[in-house]
Amino acid sequence: MHEAMSALKWMARAFGELDALTLHDILRLRVDVFVVEQNCPYPELDGMDTEAVHITGHRRDGNLVAYARIQPPDDDGLPHVGRVVVRHGQRGQGLGLRLMLEALGTLDRLYGSKQSMVAAQAHLQRFYQQLGYVQKGGEYLLDGIPHIDMIRGDH
Repeated sequence: MHEAMSALKWMARAFGELDALTLHDILRLRVDVFVVEQNCPYPELDGMDTEAVHITGHRRDGNLVAYARIQPPDDDGLPHVGRVVVRHGQRGQGLGLRLMLEALGTLDRLYGSKQSMVAAQAHLQRFYQQLGYVQKGGEYLLDGIPHIDMIRGDH
């Protein structure tokens, strides 16, 4: 295992369990990547964080380097994994995979199943496929970026 992965502290917390500094770091990471890096002005604060479970990966120095959120089941009956992000300088070390494994474990603890849905950026299709997700439907634009819906059932 890469040293950077083993040195991370992973946590899954409800919104009310996040302290102010952690919430700040989460929002900053999401804006840094999804709005600034991807040059995509969109409403990052979408009102859905209060119902979500937040998965965080912090380095030993306290810096947040990986994050995802899990929304409770929607009308489709599945929880949704979203806002999956790894800090720019930390990519290429397997942290995205480790983050998703943490999310899948959290889904199992919360719902007794790893079944879930993700609205994936289309270029990440193979990444999610290696985790058992399969494409459901065609490609569509979300905030100007091509996405596909992917679903994971228990195998």
